[in-house]
Amino acid sequence: MNAPRARVARRPVHGVLLLDKPLGLSSNDALQKVKWLLRAEKAGHTGTLDPLASGVLPLCFGAATKFSQLQLDADKRYEAVLQLGIKTTTGDAEGDVTGTRSVLVSDAMLQRAALQLTGPIRQVPPMHSALKKDGKALYEYARAGIEVERDARDVVIHELSVELCGDVSGAQSVRMRVSCSKGTYIRTLGEDLAHVLGCDGHLSMLRRTATGGFDVSQSVTLPALEAMSETQRMACLLPVESLLTHHTAVSLGADHAQRFLSGLRRRGGWPDTAQVAVYGEQPAALLGSAHIRAGELIPTRLLNPLEIEQCLAQWATANAETLLKPCGTDHGDIATDQILNTLRKP
Repeated sequence: MNAPRARVARRPVHGVLLLDKPLGLSSNDALQKVKWLLRAEKAGHTGTLDPLASGVLPLCFGAATKFSQLQLDADKRYEAVLQLGIKTTTGDAEGDVTGTRSVLVSDAMLQRAALQLTGPIRQVPPMHSALKKDGKALYEYARAGIEVERDARDVVIHELSVELCGDVSGAQSVRMRVSCSKGTYIRTLGEDLAHVLGCDGHLSMLRRTATGGFDVSQSVTLPALEAMSETQRMACLLPVESLLTHHTAVSLGADHAQRFLSGLRRRGGWPDTAQVAVYGEQPAALLGSAHIRAGELIPTRLLNPLEIEQCLAQWATANAETLLKPCGTDHGDIATDQILNTLRKP
């Protein structure tokens, strides 16, 4: 009999880890593995990747989970291979084959078809997806052999680069590189491309290469993470504010910062801005997100003082040597203490 797994002592962890999700693992399983490796108390991912898809999956921990929606709404980039002439129940290699036929496609035909699917298009979500209908995921209906009506959705294909390739059997396939808006199903895009070509098709490979401002080249694999020490794993975390790099930065003095964290609006000479990242001063500690309307800074999502304190402490621990080298004093720690004392004020 196997011995029971030792209970992990959880701790507050804040930040973003970019995982290169492997094939065969669900996004939630990947999240739980990394959460266990970091001993993190709170975690969430930023939109699912199919088990048969690999690539960059931002995982949010602690305070970063408050801003995970930003990645759900972000543009994405993918690489995929569409095998022509074979239709499956799921639109990828996981499904059962429901039809085959010979195909002969020229490069000119392929380029014309790709142009028809570039720009704003409408997609009908696949049955094998996590979208919900009457409280149930579509894939639950699909597994029960039930097909339900789905409304077409507006998405944008910013770029669709295609080229013909073949496999060992000589069958025609299409290598696809896609830049698209949120909510785009690449399986459906592949099937639609095949239909424009007058045939069927399914994805034999799918890899997400970028999401928002994050690239797969920045990611760490699960085996690499497992081989690291706990300190090395923590060093892989990006700060919470890495989710807000496209926001306009606004800094507040101690008094204004304290009131902002209480949910109060602050007035200043700022222009109207939809997305703002708000920081305290000395050091620049992230307080939350906001928007500006008619000169008022209006809170959207706020960190609480404990989260800010933990983020600063985590950052100071990871960068202890760097903090002390520039001036050879404890000035960095003094500045940290100042803002923490301010935030603790009643």
